[in-house]
Amino acid sequence: MIALPDHHTCTTALAAGGRSQVLFRHRHRAEYLPGAPDVVLCVAAERGPGGEVRIAATDRPADTWLRRADHGADIWQFAHHFQVPVLELHRPLVLVPVVIPKPWGREIWYTGIEARGQSGVAGEGGQMPLPWLLSIAREEVLGARGKLSLLKMLDPLPDPVYGDLYFELHETKHEVYVVARIDPCCWPGGEGAIRFGFDPVLRTAHASDAAFRAAYLASVQNYRDIRCRIDEIQDRWRTAEGTGSHDPVPAATLRRWHAALVPELRLMETGARAAMERFTRLLPLRVGDVVRVPPLLPHALQHGVRTVEFQTPVYERRILSFAQKVLTQAHWDTAKAAANMLLESPSVEPFPVLAAEPGVRHERIARFDDFEVERLVLSAAAAGALESTGSHLLVMVVAGLVACDGKTLGAESAVLVPPGAPGRRLRNIGADTAVVLISRPR
Repeated sequence: MIALPDHHTCTTALAAGGRSQVLFRHRHRAEYLPGAPDVVLCVAAERGPGGEVRIAATDRPADTWLRRADHGADIWQFAHHFQVPVLELHRPLVLVPVVIPKPWGREIWYTGIEARGQSGVAGEGGQMPLPWLLSIAREEVLGARGKLSLLKMLDPLPDPVYGDLYFELHETKHEVYVVARIDPCCWPGGEGAIRFGFDPVLRTAHASDAAFRAAYLASVQNYRDIRCRIDEIQDRWRTAEGTGSHDPVPAATLRRWHAALVPELRLMETGARAAMERFTRLLPLRVGDVVRVPPLLPHALQHGVRTVEFQTPVYERRILSFAQKVLTQAHWDTAKAAANMLLESPSVEPFPVLAAEPGVRHERIARFDDFEVERLVLSAAAAGALESTGSHLLVMVVAGLVACDGKTLGAESAVLVPPGAPGRRLRNIGADTAVVLISRPR
């Protein structure tokens, strides 16, 4: 049931066919925005005779509408008047991503809720911000285990160096990457890479792990000193060209600025970066590969490697190094990270097969404390059922064309499937093999 807030103006009506309708004011605390402001929403909700639920909401002033008696609480009139969509919470909900610029490219958030951007949920005639939906009807949409994983795509620039992500680690966050595309201009052979932990051969060349950590830290500090000198010079060029000190800059501009440095400084930067990166390991990647990133393992996706990422929805990281100015913080965290970082990458284990039949392969590709991720591979015309566990699912199509409860999902489309939704069967309606990722809470 949608729980009504303590402070609301409410009208109810019993519509034809046994449908119950309610109209109320809902106070949404936007904790993801600076100052955590209250957003007052006017919400129309309808529950059908079979338990199906529909809602619509607006943040526009609605006192006049609430006081009117001629329409009762009709959700369709409400949606038409305020030009907002009606969301059907008993069916899969199509997620509308928001694009977040990054120094190395962009992130595409499907379930992101931060000050930097909020994802949406599509309905006929528009979309509702995802945080509104979760505030109004969290249990209806997510189930009793109402924690939503962060689903996003990482889309690095096809630019060596400037398209490489931060070399970073997370202390508590779990991540799983699935490679969706590798830029053929960057990687003509179709094999990209992720910087993933450390070089085992160089590690054994040191007397101890403590010596290895110390040598790595010294090499990073040397590069950091040179990086700071370059950033100081380029900050003056930022100002001269009207660019903010913490605004992302196009890679072409960064290359132009780098070329304008004195040759000695350019050579110092290139040499120090190579010496620093010599300590790390590059893991080859091809389309479809899965990378599970445990806490404390330093990693950096490389340029031109587009991936789907599921992760614990917390923002915490330690930046060990970056080949350009860090815009989100004034320091690197190398010294703190080096003391606890993992030096050995996890071994690659085969994925448990959950189901296998002609045209269908269902396997678990990652399992963490709070969520797990599965991969469903469907041949043309094949269909696969999703296990019903009383919780919501996040479903994303990586390749192919899939039908889900009357909705057609192409590559890089995603839906949030509420626990009560009947559409837990996916059918490949395209000519090519379809690959689908499913995340569920544990």
